[in-house]
Amino acid sequence: MDLLALVDFNLVARHGGFGRAARATGRPKATLSRRVAELEGNLGVRLLERGARTLRLTQEGQALHQRTAALLTEIDEAAVAIAPGGNQARGRLRISAPLLFSQAAMGKLAAGFSLQYPAVQLEVTAEDRAVDMVEEGYDLVIRVNPDPDENLIGRIFLRDRLVAVASPKLARATDNTPTPAVVRGAGERPQTWQMQGASSLAVQPVLCLTSMFMVRDAVRMGVGVARLPLSLVTHDLAEGTLTHWGDIDAPEIALWALYPSRRLLSGRVSAFLAYLKEAFPTGAPQELASYITH
Repeated sequence: MDLLALVDFNLVARHGGFGRAARATGRPKATLSRRVAELEGNLGVRLLERGARTLRLTQEGQALHQRTAALLTEIDEAAVAIAPGGNQARGRLRISAPLLFSQAAMGKLAAGFSLQYPAVQLEVTAEDRAVDMVEEGYDLVIRVNPDPDENLIGRIFLRDRLVAVASPKLARATDNTPTPAVVRGAGERPQTWQMQGASSLAVQPVLCLTSMFMVRDAVRMGVGVARLPLSLVTHDLAEGTLTHWGDIDAPEIALWALYPSRRLLSGRVSAFLAYLKEAFPTGAPQELASYITH
């Protein structure tokens, strides 16, 4: 098998088309097309379905891409490692991270990492959807309480929990009267929040917002009670601008850094994992709260 043709095929598969791969890499589109055609001829199978406007991998193409993309990355990493100065992290590092964490901390993290590792071109995409790391070319993803995936390995680097908070101006009902609440997403009907200690809190949503930061700002104004991550309100609680009504009875919020299972872990990924550990040594909510405000 022609290794160069295999490399070009993976470029086209990762970028989703000959034109996109050509623009991203500077390789001639005609060369990429010819190389892929030669690879198909040598293998005796069609790897790509070429339409007038779209291009997609065949079943054989998907299998080849999934099984060779990581191996080619390992070859590149090995070549870099043995070259002069190869012990330094370098190259492109693509990361997908949740929207809330990105808004709260990723800008500062990315800037600090870039200053420490100037040879790494860091790209961060803020999104909450479950991305396909291999198909979309991500080196690392950060996710909250991810579902198990046998193709990914990783570690928890931050832990958080939900708490009920409100402005000191908001009186807490002593009977079963629902308390005005600010909720994330849709929620017009009355709700009951289960609290730790077998207690509950009846609430009536009065504001439905899509961002945790918006929810926090609204709660500060005294419009209602809200469920928020402890890290987001730690300083408000310490300063008295918000009061703690109790901990929500809900699973722990765990932030994971995930990457494809490989024999040779990318030096860039290793460097970023070490940087996360340096930023959040114990992974406590208070560390994220301090990181956000400093």
